[in-house]
Formats: sequence, structure tokens, C-alpha cells
Amino acid sequence: MPLSGMAIAFKASTSACTAQQLWGHPTRDQCQHGFTHLNERKSRKGSAALHARAIPGNLDLDFGDPSWKQKYQEDWDRRFSLPHITDVFDLEPRLTTFSLKKNSPLGASDASSPDKWNGYVNKDDRALLKVINYASNTSAGAVCIDPDCSWVEHWVHRAGPRKEIYYEPEEVKAAIVTCGGLCPGLNDVIRQIVFTLEIYGVKNIVGIQFGYRGFFEKGLKEMPLSRDVVENINLAGGSFLGVSRGGAKTSEIVDSIQARRIDMLFVIGGNGSHAGANAIHEECRKRKLKVSVVAVPKTIDNDILFMDKTFGFDTAVEEAQRAINSAYIEARSAYHGVGLVKLMGRSTGFIAMHASLSSGQIDVCLIPEVSFTLDGEHGVLSHLEHLLETKGFCVVCVAEGAGQDLLQKSNATDASGNVILSDFGVHMQQKIKKHFKDIGVLADVKYIDPTYMVRACRANASDAILCTVLGQNAVHGAFAGFSGITSGICNTHYAFLPITEVITTPKHVNPNSRMWHRCLTSTGQPDFH
Repeated sequence: MPLSGMAIAFKASTSACTAQQLWGHPTRDQCQHGFTHLNERKSRKGSAALHARAIPGNLDLDFGDPSWKQKYQEDWDRRFSLPHITDVFDLEPRLTTFSLKKNSPLGASDASSPDKWNGYVNKDDRALLKVINYASNTSAGAVCIDPDCSWVEHWVHRAGPRKEIYYEPEEVKAAIVTCGGLCPGLNDVIRQIVFTLEIYGVKNIVGIQFGYRGFFEKGLKEMPLSRDVVENINLAGGSFLGVSRGGAKTSEIVDSIQARRIDMLFVIGGNGSHAGANAIHEECRKRKLKVSVVAVPKTIDNDILFMDKTFGFDTAVEEAQRAINSAYIEARSAYHGVGLVKLMGRSTGFIAMHASLSSGQIDVCLIPEVSFTLDGEHGVLSHLEHLLETKGFCVVCVAEGAGQDLLQKSNATDASGNVILSDFGVHMQQKIKKHFKDIGVLADVKYIDPTYMVRACRANASDAILCTVLGQNAVHGAFAGFSGITSGICNTHYAFLPITEVITTPKHVNPNSRMWHRCLTSTGQPDFH
């Protein structure tokens, strides 16, 4: 399959899971968590008897079975086990070359003694994915598995350096590639991957230019990387290696990896790039190549499943404040001013929601996960009328993927296979102008789209720290022998996750969550139905 089709395949697998369905029972649970909700049937006595069945992964559970929880957790452990090169090769590990004690490397004196603290992560360490024990499935944001909302532990592998590794560092050739669109923090991740590889002892590190295209495009040569080369690249935005969407067939890329004798491939990208990385991993396994493919989650949309946040998101929210503040000043300074800001978010409204919350200047926030109407007594435009009458101005924030059901759909796709969205921001601007003209009310509309300003800026302090840890953990994961994995922050802890699980569906804003409720409390907006 061509990597340019990875996003298409990913979208197709979740085509039944629209934003509304993901959080409207019962489809939500089946799409996002792999299990269906409860089915009620009448017993012979007429009382309602619960017959609940779940389908986590390929497992069919009957909640009437006393051992259902054990079966569920066994299936969870199976799904979240990490692919390892020893699944294919019969290899013995060696002691790591990664040492936090520069004057006392592992293997010297008693540094490797199990009784000594050495800063390594035990292979059996786990992090808990969820920590809230919901008492009822009616609790805000509740995601329950069974009728009683039983507590079920979801453990994932803790990320970090292991005491044993499966590669000889001096023999390793490592490659780094950045895919998709720009995102704050790309250079920070590249920098930390190089730094950490050198600490392990790797001398042969290369950058693949302009995404997956660098594997097959003539004239795009490998870029040698070292600490000296990448020392200050984090001081600028963009990607030091360049980015592009789409690519060649998976087999052609693996041909290139094989020809270049690459042992470790670090793929920095979003959902589509993760799907591509997993396809490369599977093809390498099929050919019995000892190659570790490790992904690093990059998306300012914050839409990768199971992760608290992805790098670039915090910076995007912070940068969005500048646009919102400008819109606020323009609207506040004009007679009947309307400030309209469109922020990124193809299928998710995380940036719009968090930017609205943090700014405190937004009167209406519209996101893809929550349907709304523009016209009519309870529509958005009627509410804007009310705001102009009562406070004299208003500020509206919309995610780019909001309101797509109100626009003419396009079947066109970009190079990554993503559907090209209709421009709801421009549509909203035109609707506001036309509405107030039709009712004879002056409205001074100022429209701001800061998309490329948000993408191209340098990572802020929060994202820089996240990028640093993710870059380091990617290298730790590769040397530990894992492949087909990604590293993320889950419930405030850093974890390794199998790529196959994180690409099953995008993460969405839950309209029943406390965070969305907080946003509504801040904006004071009604339901637009």
C-alpha cells in the first residue's frame, strides 16, 4: 500500500465513527474503546434484565460470566504488548551502554548490581492509563465497560532506558524522518534523538529529508547528523529536515531502508505517519530485517488516542491567544464589532476549546464534535444578535473542521489522503455579514486565520520539555528492541504503546466531559439547536 494512502486507510477504518457518534451511545464505545454498550431485554417476569456484551479487540465478552473482567484484562494485555525484535530473531541482550554515571559506566565495578539504583526502568514496570473510578455511567465524562461501571485497570508499558539492549551501538545506523505538516517542536525532537543516540555510542546518524519522500526522490541525499550539527536547531521553528505529505509504496521505502542498511528508523508524525510507520515495521518483519521502527507523536490537533497531549499542542494554544486577543481588541474597539478566529482542528476541537478557555475572551466556541445550527431562533446567528444588543460586541472561535455538515462536501484529498475540508471560517464570516445586513443591523466583522503562524513558531517551554522526553524515550525504546511502537504521555506518565492501538481512531473532545462543560461555563453559550 502506498504511504500516501495510509491516511485514507486510517480514515476508512473509522468512517462509521463520526464526531457525534463517538460520544453518542452506543457507537462511542465501540469506535473509541472497542466495546459496545449495554442491551436491555425484558425477562419473563417483565423486569428489565441487562444482557451486556462487549467486544474489546476481537474478544467477545459476556458480563454475565463472573470471569469477564479477567478475560478483558488478559485481552488488554495482549493488545498492548509491545512488538519486539526477539519475536522474529533469536537474540541475547547485552548490558546497556547508556549510563547516567559518566565516570562509572555500566559493567564497571558493581554499577550493574540489582541492589544499586541506576536510573533504569524495569521491563515489568507499568503505568496506569486511567485513574478515575466512575460510580455511574451518568457521571460527567464516564467511560464504563459494564453495567455497574466496574473498576478495570488498564496498564501500559512504562517508557525509559532499560538495563539491557539488543543492538551494538557502534554498528547501528539510525535514521530520522519528519512527516506531515509543520508543528512546533520538531527540531527539539530531532535534537534529542541525536543527543541520546550519541550517548549510547551511535556514530552513524542520518536525517531523511522531506518526509517519506526522502527515501525515493532522486537528489534528496541523507543528511549526516551529530551533536554539533543539531546543537541549536531548537531555537527555530519548522523542521531542520523538511517535511512533506504522502510517499511511495511501503515496499519501495523498505527497499531503500534495506539498501541504506538502516537499523533504527525514528518517524516523527501524526496519525497518518504512524500508520505509515507501522506498515514499514510490518514489512521489515515480513522480510526478517532487524530494524526497529519507533514513532514520535506529532500533531498540534492533540488527536492521538490514549495520550494526554502531543507535542506542539501547548504551543499552538499559546500562539492562538495572540489571534484571539487581536480579534477581541478589534471587536471591542468597533461599533457592533464581531471578532471571528478560525483555529486548526480537522476532526477535533481541542485547540479551539483550550484556547477559548485560556483566553477568557470567547463568547462562542464551535467544534467538530458538537453539532449546531446557524439559522433560526436557537441558532448561532440569533445568539450573536443578542450579544451585540447586550454587550455591543462579541468574539467567536471556530475549529476548521466545525460545521462541515452545513457545507457542500468535497471528495478531494491532499497528498496524505486527508479529505480537503470546506472553509468554514470564510463561510461563517459571510453568513454573519449577510445575516446582519438582512436584518438591517450594522456589524463590523474582523476575520483572523492564524493557521500557518501557529504551525511555524518555535516550541514553548512546556512543549520543549515534552519533546525532549519523547525524543529520548524513542531511542530508549529502539535500543530495548521494540519496534512498531510510539511513546507518549499517558496519565502524566511516559509510556510505550503499540502503534496498532493508537491509530484505531482519532481522539475527540467528549461533549460530556468536564473540560467541555468548563468551556461552556466560560463562554456562556447556549445549545445551538
